[in-house]
Amino acid sequence: MTETDNPHSSQNAPHETPIGAANSNEPAAGPAGAAPAGEAAGEGPQQGEPDLFSIIEKLNAENTELKDRSLRTLAEMENLRRRTAKEVADSKLYGVTNFARDMLVFADNLRRAIDNIPPEIMVDDGPVKAFVEGIEVTERDFQSRLNKQGVIKLEPLGQKFDPNMHEAMFEVPDESVPNGTVVQVVEDGYSIGERCLRPARVGVARGGPRKAPSAEPAEEPGKE
Repeated sequence: MTETDNPHSSQNAPHETPIGAANSNEPAAGPAGAAPAGEAAGEGPQQGEPDLFSIIEKLNAENTELKDRSLRTLAEMENLRRRTAKEVADSKLYGVTNFARDMLVFADNLRRAIDNIPPEIMVDDGPVKAFVEGIEVTERDFQSRLNKQGVIKLEPLGQKFDPNMHEAMFEVPDESVPNGTVVQVVEDGYSIGERCLRPARVGVARGGPRKAPSAEPAEEPGKE
């Protein structure tokens, strides 16, 4: 007897669940590609991902710091260049200071030799006069060579006393010139560049001109 012929065969067979049927206890799956629960739009990056705004702020801070360092370095290099250039120029100008100071003794001796020549022997032309003129030419040539090295002879006579360039040896009472005026030079002074190589030894006037009396008479007390 076949299975179709047995009317009780369908009642005795176990009930089978269709393949692919959803389990009533499991939640239904959402649409394909939907974000998991708890990740709504606009809630920010997931945990562990870098914050772009923090990275940009950090890069801007580093850029500012590097720029400041670069500017400071450039300023220091420029200052170093200027100092080095000034030191080189000063070494060229003031490098002969000691030698020039020693040569001033030679210039002093030439001037003393000329000043001590009696004026009467210079009246007639002769070998003595030619010799004296040769000494004067030598002095002028020596002074010009000193000038080429930046050594300049001071001319303090008639000038106001300068303690940086002059050395006062004595005072001369003289009311014809302002007080503190150089009226006599005992020894010539020299400068090199902006510095004093040797101060000029001078005599300074004391007293000075008197002030002229006022032309307007003073008003009497209580008189309008």
